[in-house]
Amino acid sequence: MEAVKSNNKSLKVTILDLFKFEDYWAILLATIILIFCMFLYMGSDSNVLIGKAQVYNDIMKSEGERAPFKTIQWHEAQFDKNTLVRNNSTTQKVKEILGKPKKWTKNPIESFYLSKAAADERGALFLEQYEQSKKMTILSKEKSLLAISLAEEMKFLNEELNTVASSSVDEWLVNRDKENKLKSAALVKPYNLIPNLLILLASIGIYFSLGMKKMDRDGFLKGFSFVFLLAVGAYCLGEQETLKAWGLGYVFWGLVLGLIVSNTVGTPKKLLAAAQTEYFIKTGLILLGSTVLVNKVLLIGIPGIFVTWFVTPVVLVLTFLFGDKVLKMESKSLNMVMSADMSVSGVSAAIAAAAACKAKKEELTLSVSISIMFTAFMMIAMPMFIKFLNLDPVLGGAWIGGTVDSTGAVVAAGEYLGPVARDVAATIKMIQNVIIGVMALGVAAYWSLKVDKSTASERDFSFKGSLKEIWARFPKFILGFIGASLVFSSIYSMLGVDGSKIIIDKGMVNGLISPLQGWLFCLAFTSIGLSTNFSELGKLFKGGKPITLYLVGKVINLSVTFGAAYLMFHVVFPDITKSLMNL
Repeated sequence: MEAVKSNNKSLKVTILDLFKFEDYWAILLATIILIFCMFLYMGSDSNVLIGKAQVYNDIMKSEGERAPFKTIQWHEAQFDKNTLVRNNSTTQKVKEILGKPKKWTKNPIESFYLSKAAADERGALFLEQYEQSKKMTILSKEKSLLAISLAEEMKFLNEELNTVASSSVDEWLVNRDKENKLKSAALVKPYNLIPNLLILLASIGIYFSLGMKKMDRDGFLKGFSFVFLLAVGAYCLGEQETLKAWGLGYVFWGLVLGLIVSNTVGTPKKLLAAAQTEYFIKTGLILLGSTVLVNKVLLIGIPGIFVTWFVTPVVLVLTFLFGDKVLKMESKSLNMVMSADMSVSGVSAAIAAAAACKAKKEELTLSVSISIMFTAFMMIAMPMFIKFLNLDPVLGGAWIGGTVDSTGAVVAAGEYLGPVARDVAATIKMIQNVIIGVMALGVAAYWSLKVDKSTASERDFSFKGSLKEIWARFPKFILGFIGASLVFSSIYSMLGVDGSKIIIDKGMVNGLISPLQGWLFCLAFTSIGLSTNFSELGKLFKGGKPITLYLVGKVINLSVTFGAAYLMFHVVFPDITKSLMNL
């Protein structure tokens, strides 16, 4: 009996000891957030919303059987279905608290505050156009309904009447879209984000301070307010209209503002105590795992999986070998972080690779900085080049998804080519995100067994010893990333397509997970800037090797990805391409 008690006590101590480490705190904090998210959005009225979605599906099915084209009623059912989301006072308040600064053009104050008088003045410029557009939408709808009625009288057998009716529906859609855009410009609501930002400051600060004492870290709360203020400034600059169009988002400005402080006045010790880069990043990446759904991988089939899961490791290995054997880069960890950043999925992959190979913060900063610059360029250049080559949207979207680093930039570049290219590009990038965990495990294994030989004489190279070494180097937070992906994939399957879109995509992800993940990433890269010195970065740029590595790696990525995408979507599986084109 005493032995059992002793074992139980030992187990308890072992589990508690885990929380001396950052990775396990990140898993715990992210898990609590995701549980809260499920509690918030999976209420008793979820079935009601799914039931309404089914009603709209029935209308769309009925209209699809009635006419050989999509009628007004079909589109209205789809629009009504797309508005379904679980929304109550609690979810709305959480969304408001997590809201980022608003878009602005000339006055940065408008990023945080807009009075009613200023809102009315801004909206008055578009009010008359909005009213005229609303009348045009009503008239075009009446015209379309009449055209559909005439076609129906002929049992939709008259091709000329069908063409007229279909064209009138398209005209109504154009007018409706114009009306909605003018509505948002004319009916401007006043806002004051400052109270919500103060609540967010207190919430994140207190929540992330929970594990500090257990990890023997002091002074977090004393400096967190200033770190948060810099992150708010980064978001504000990232929302400036022109800067945003150039692709210079909050990650870039978080780094810049942090670097300015650290390389001018210097970062005080109390600020460094709050600049918990990896703590923020790891928690944010686990939240990202909940959006990387296995179910979405299956939508695009074998071609998409091949383009990512075959090409990505090939490009990573070739780029790393080029840096190691040809460029002979002094820092193997910088080589690996940049290779992972460029070949897998940008910032998220760089973070995971840096944790696996124990890279310096300066190396992660350099890799991310180069990645951001090239991503901004490729986001604009790639779709233009694809249009110049006259590629179909499936091939173009797959090429963008496999080569442009940031998920946001992938969606923006794909949007330029149309909805098919956008959806294919986003899905390819989502599949690519799935292998972040596998990549981190591979890097950890390679580093522990082949690169880090500083303790080779003390190391056990038996199979069991090698596994222990890999486990010791493996970034444990990746387990949280994989776990979140598997759990949310299961929930996605359980809810079905409509239920998952309403409750997960438009509810949990848009309402809480993505906004909070954005704030954590912003805090993380602001923290990186605060703890980075230009003199250290300058050493890493020696001989221009990092830029050369990135350029050559990107050329390899573009070439291999295009070849694989063309082979899969045009040669081996052309039927899948046709089906995607018709979605």
